[in-house]
Parts: sequence; structure tokens; C-alpha cells
Amino acid sequence: MSQDDVIFGYRLQLVALAGRIGVTAACRTFGIHRSTYYAWKQKIEREGLGALRPRERRRPRMPNQLSPLVEERIVAFALGHPGLGPRRISAELRRGHWGGLEVSANGVWLCLRRHGLNTRSKRLSLVAGYAAPYELPREPLPERHVEAERPGELVGFDCFFVGHLRNMKGNVWQLTAIDIRSSYAWAELVSCPNGQPAAKQTSKLARRVAGELRDAGWKLERVLTDNGSEFRGDFEQTTRRLGARSTRIRAGRPQTNGAVESLHRTILEECWRPAFARYMQVRFQGLRRDLADYLRYYNCDRAHTGRLTRGQIPADIVYGARKMEAR
Repeated sequence: MSQDDVIFGYRLQLVALAGRIGVTAACRTFGIHRSTYYAWKQKIEREGLGALRPRERRRPRMPNQLSPLVEERIVAFALGHPGLGPRRISAELRRGHWGGLEVSANGVWLCLRRHGLNTRSKRLSLVAGYAAPYELPREPLPERHVEAERPGELVGFDCFFVGHLRNMKGNVWQLTAIDIRSSYAWAELVSCPNGQPAAKQTSKLARRVAGELRDAGWKLERVLTDNGSEFRGDFEQTTRRLGARSTRIRAGRPQTNGAVESLHRTILEECWRPAFARYMQVRFQGLRRDLADYLRYYNCDRAHTGRLTRGQIPADIVYGARKMEAR
């Protein structure tokens, strides 16, 4: 539906309403003066309801507008010298060997803007496009995804800095894990006196993840982490004791662990920002309670539309027909 169709329908509604409740009340409802209504009414009586459709109007031509020939000369000169600005182009066109065209710098700029060439980058990109040899369009590369066929096959771990609370001595971090196949998530808030999470804290989360997967009938097979110190030492030993392999992403490639990065953003937008806006004074225990409530909703009530979940609820995938929550 075009803008003209919208206006035409608006006017038809005015005419129909005027026939039911009167001209004055209808014009007051639509915010239109009665003289306008009667002018439209005369057109309807002469030409029918089609007269209410807006008429196409040609673009007005100003008396001092440049002629098409002069515009072509300006565009050709600008493309031949794409590094020159409007003032320089105006000065050069005044010279005899360029035709002695008297066009102001502002007139040159307006002409170039009408043709989409009012900046040097646009002119240079157009010239470069013309000068470049033709290349066959390349076939798009296939999208690369981290694959997992069953819960527990691959679980991503990461940490997210929440902030520094006034009544806490250390920084508050969120330790996060997500099962790639089901999008089932685990997260804990921890206080870090040294500023960064420790390997013992991430190891505790790994044991919790392995235990809940075991209770659901699955096995933690592989974990995916970045190269932070919190995922070395004790964390590596813990994953080995749990019978899981540990894989680190390549430095500078956080998108490899994109599932947990996406979870961080989701929790930030749907949990942390509303919580910080709601509380007059933010408390650590209150944030923990909000995180637990949100994860319960995220895992057991929120339909996920990802590539692997396809509208399913994570708890339904992990716990199957029992649909029970992890204890």
C-alpha cells in the first residue's frame, strides 16, 4: 500500500463519516476544515470518488536551476577529478579552456548532491568501481557453526563482569555455562576480592554442570573456554576428573564461543539492566535471587528459536518427558 492509497482511504472515511454524523462533527474528528470538505465534495459530484485520490505532480523546475548540459559538464569534471571539492571545481570551470561556466561553489555542491556525488568518498568509490576489472560474483562461503548432537556433548564456559557494588569488597562476576545442543544455561554470581574469578570458582561451576547433566541421564563430554587464567590449573584438573575434554578457543576469536556470549547479552538485557534500574540500592543477595529467578524462566519456560533448539524449551530437551527442573 502506497502513501497515496493511505491518503485516499483517509478521505473516503471522512466522506462516509460525514454522511452518518454530519459534516461539522466529521471534520472536527478528522481535523479538517469544512471548506476543504466542501471543495472535495464538489470534485466528487463532478468526477466521482476517484477525485479524492492525490494527483501526481511533476517535480517543480526552479527558474535559476542549472540546465541539463551544465549539470553534465559538472558531473563529468567531478568524476574526472574526484579529489577536488566544490570550490575548486567552481574555480576551474570558470577558466576558458573548461568552457567559462559561471557556477558558484554552492551550486556545484547542490548539483553533485542531486547525483549522489557530493562527497569525495562517493566520487572516488564510483571511479574505482568503473576502473576495476569485472570479476565474477563469488559464491558465499558456507556458514560455520559449532555443532552438537546431544546435551552434554559440548558446554561453553565464560565469565561476565557485572560491576562493583558499594557494600562489597571485591568485584562481582557472573560465571556462565551453556549447553550448546539444548541452550540450557547455568550461571552463578561470585565475589572476587582479587578482581578476577579464580579457577576454584569456575571448577565449582563445572562440577555443578556435570552433576545436573548426570542426573538428567547425560554426560559432560567436552568444555569450551577462552584462554583466561580462571580456566587453567584447577579447572583443567576438575574437567579431567569429570571425564571431559577441555578445548580453548583461538585468541581474538570470541565468536567461536558465541553461544555463551549471546547468553551474556540476553541476561544483561533481560535481567541485569531491569534489576539495576529497579533497585534503589543494589544488594548482592538480591542480584543472586534475580539471576536464579531469571534462569528458571530461561530454562523451563522460555521458547528458544535457535538453529538447534527450533522453538523448544531447553528443559524439555535436557530432561525429556519428565520436564523436571535441576535440583
